Amino acid sequence: MTPLRSIIETSVSALPTLATTHSQLIKLGTIGDTFAANNLLGGYLKSRELRIALKLFDEIPQKDTVSWNSLIAGYVNYGDLESAWEVLICMKRCGFFFDGYTFGCILKGVASNDCLFAGQQVHGNIVKMGYEENVYSGSALLDMYAKCGRVVDAHKCFNCMPDRNSVSWNALISGYVETDDHVNSFWLFKSMHREGVRLDDGTFSPLLTLFDSPDFYKLTMQVHCTIIKHGMASDSSVLNATISAYSECGSIKDAKGVFDGAGGERDIVSWNAMLAACLEHDKRDLAFNLFTEMQILGFQPDIYTYTSMISSCFEEEVQNQGQSLHALVIKRGVEHLTPISNSLMAMFTGSTSSHMEYAITIFENLEFKDQVSWNSMLTGFSQHGFSENALKLFQIMQSGNVGMDYYAFSAVLRSCADMATLQLGQQIHALAIRSGFESNEFVTSSLVVMYSKCGIIADAARSFETSHKLNSVTWNSIMFAYAQDGQGHVVLKLFCQMRKTKVKLDHITFVAVLTACSHIGLVEEGYYFLKHMESDYGISPRMEHYACVIDLLGRAGHLKEAESLVRAMPFQPNAMVWKTLLGACRLCGDVELALEVANLLLESEPYEHCTYVLLCDLYGHLRRWDEIAVLKRTMKEKGVKKVPGWSWIEVQNQLHAFKADDHSHTRNEDIHQMLRRLTDDIAHLEISYDWGNSMDD
Repeated sequence: MTPLRSIIETSVSALPTLATTHSQLIKLGTIGDTFAANNLLGGYLKSRELRIALKLFDEIPQKDTVSWNSLIAGYVNYGDLESAWEVLICMKRCGFFFDGYTFGCILKGVASNDCLFAGQQVHGNIVKMGYEENVYSGSALLDMYAKCGRVVDAHKCFNCMPDRNSVSWNALISGYVETDDHVNSFWLFKSMHREGVRLDDGTFSPLLTLFDSPDFYKLTMQVHCTIIKHGMASDSSVLNATISAYSECGSIKDAKGVFDGAGGERDIVSWNAMLAACLEHDKRDLAFNLFTEMQILGFQPDIYTYTSMISSCFEEEVQNQGQSLHALVIKRGVEHLTPISNSLMAMFTGSTSSHMEYAITIFENLEFKDQVSWNSMLTGFSQHGFSENALKLFQIMQSGNVGMDYYAFSAVLRSCADMATLQLGQQIHALAIRSGFESNEFVTSSLVVMYSKCGIIADAARSFETSHKLNSVTWNSIMFAYAQDGQGHVVLKLFCQMRKTKVKLDHITFVAVLTACSHIGLVEEGYYFLKHMESDYGISPRMEHYACVIDLLGRAGHLKEAESLVRAMPFQPNAMVWKTLLGACRLCGDVELALEVANLLLESEPYEHCTYVLLCDLYGHLRRWDEIAVLKRTMKEKGVKKVPGWSWIEVQNQLHAFKADDHSHTRNEDIHQMLRRLTDDIAHLEISYDWGNSMDD
């Protein structure tokens, strides 16, 4: 019998061997041997052959606690806590006593499912049966409380354990790490080290995730030295966590040093960690070199690798690399994987509107669309001005029972704002309330934008007031709303309130403040904010801040000061800044400077219609028709076309769009007939008015 037991114990994961051994047990008539049957049962469960395992369990004549524990563990590992719980109840009814392993197995399932109430019931049985001091059940109990977010209860269990092993210590450290409690995590780590408990990967890996800022750089180095001292530097999980920790602390050099020193210990997670570190620190070229090197060394990229690399290609200047990655995933046959397709869609929708067709093709060909897929397309349509498409897609999502989240509501409300469709925006607002997303910061921000762009500033303010107002997102939106409404002084009051409530300011906050100053002509205040942003608020001025102040100076007629500010900028002005200065030239009527700025713009953007339009407008104000004719001829020769402006009107919950000289509307004739009638009525009114005035004379 011993050789047979040895076969069972050494081949638990080989299904064909298990089946052969099972047949031998039946043939020899020894299937009733509980030890052999339990080993066979464990083998089937590890092979995830649950149906065969259940049949075998029913056939065991003399079941013992091990038999029941094996079945509970099998269900837990299978992710089926409900069935594991039913087996536990049945085990108790059949008169079998629970042991430390029983409690450990079921608590593992409870922790994985975050089922605190069930865990508390098990805790009661542990106390009742005197297993609270058992190291195995005690460790499982504190791990359950820690994973259910009850770290204080976990610590109480820890204190009740007379004998603690590394599993107990690691479980409690992980619990404190999950709550971002640096103090208790490091205190436990030091205590564990001081008491001579063995430090392992379960100790170091969670702890290293706490090192997430340059303030922890020295501490990262100290823990790294401890890792080397305890011979854990080659452990893959510790190695990967160390790379990420150095990266988070701002040292890409040390992260690369750990990575290079690992040599043969590196796995795909190590490469992904290093790639993430490079991309986090804007070392895109290094990341692409590593991406190539890993494949040369035989490491095949996984989903995380592809999505990380694709997500780094949003900017226009690296679109070629993004398209190369797109070709690679098609070649490797992984483009059908939903996360990869989602990252490709996000890349294309995050670029210029000309790439939207690629995103649409990927979306249409994607067989399994998840919520991220729908949101990516919805956000893309919204961001690039395809508002009608966004609304239609949102309608399809509703009718198709696609789960709505705050991304979807935020995007569609922005489209309603762009088209100023108040009725539809109100309906979506009601749907957001019913779905429980009204209080979300991004939804609230979009509601503020929507109502303000529809001209209902009171409703925008009401949405802001009913929000939590915990961060800058909603504050920035209401400040922009009041700035666009010409109520700059209200914006400055909101800025003061924001500071008093200690909401963190960001660069967008100052764009809103400077925009408000520009709209009401507060030149000195706007200039002061720009000069003191960094010294007083710790936020470095960006290109858009300078553009706002240049606009402010131009509106106030201080064109020379605006020009001087452009020349004094700490970085090279971009097209946005030059266009703002050109607009200021138009307002002030300075043709000479306007031509100088326009030439700079036309060199960098020869096919951008805005420059031509601004120059034509300037010449029109000065009645210089010959120059306008030359500009229009130049536009025609270069094939530059002015993008037409559209007007929108909502009638009986239907949206109608028009542009100049547009005859495409289905009721075009009716519309023109009504316009002729209104024109005639106005003419008659003017004649009546003139006749009445002549009679008075």
